[in-house]
Amino acid sequence: MASLLIIGGSGFFGKSILDCYRRGLLNCFNITAITVMARNADKLLVDAPDLLHNSIRLLNADIAKCTALPFADIVIHAAASTDERNYLARAEEERVNIQAGTYNFCKLALQFCKDAQIVYVSSGAAYGQQPEGLAQLMEEFAFGPIDQLPSQKRDYAAAKRDGELAIQQLGKEGLRVSIARCFAFLGEYLPRDQHFAIGNFIEDGLNRRPIVVKANHIVYRSYMYSDDLVLWLMAIVKNSSQACPIYNVGSDESISILELARKIGCYLNVDVNAPRVISRVVERYVPSIEKAKMSLGLSLKYDLEESIKLTILKIQSSFK
Repeated sequence: MASLLIIGGSGFFGKSILDCYRRGLLNCFNITAITVMARNADKLLVDAPDLLHNSIRLLNADIAKCTALPFADIVIHAAASTDERNYLARAEEERVNIQAGTYNFCKLALQFCKDAQIVYVSSGAAYGQQPEGLAQLMEEFAFGPIDQLPSQKRDYAAAKRDGELAIQQLGKEGLRVSIARCFAFLGEYLPRDQHFAIGNFIEDGLNRRPIVVKANHIVYRSYMYSDDLVLWLMAIVKNSSQACPIYNVGSDESISILELARKIGCYLNVDVNAPRVISRVVERYVPSIEKAKMSLGLSLKYDLEESIKLTILKIQSSFK
């Protein structure tokens, strides 16, 4: 029997975890109660009431300002805005919010989470810009300069680096912690009206609009399905220790954004509009996941083809 606290649990990560819990996928971790903590956790009552039942508690609280944490055996700290528009409009403010949320959590964890297992949801953005000639980012890759990242990602990446250092310090203080450097994902609850290309492609296709690719250079991404994401996070948090192990979380199945658009367009029978490639720049954001595979025995249950089909089918089902 174990209780789970999800900090920042009203978005894609939180909904995906609750969905897995509802379908019994967390039974192997003996999760019997979940607390979802977010600035507006009650938003789930409107956004996803089907994910809630009496073993799930909603707690409206800002991790950057609260003075106590509820008891939990397992803690997933996933509090951060993932909407790129926020970083474009007020990048410094978003950076400060992420830092404050992590620093306050670390202070409270020393009092309220001494016996818990904790995973901090970081980002592959913490590595900095992936070099063109590097097919996959490994955990041992030395952090590159942040100023090479697009402007909307720089403050986010810097805040995640700072957060990782704070979590590692918790390990030195004797707490069991881990870090999940998360990349790109796909699933029913991924926003389809923000900066996530794959979400926008699916939304366009579902609404019978041509899929629009904006990049005029070659861009490679990879996508992990939400069920795999949740099970990997749970396996990582259960491996937490004072040594604070760090794992990449994502898929190593690379695909160009143009090919991705065509794949979704073919599945939904809509056209794809793309600009002519005029730049020799090759942009990659793809992890190596060998460490998690070898150390934790993890694997990807869903490939990209299956992930796309499952996501679209579940979204279409929710329309009915």
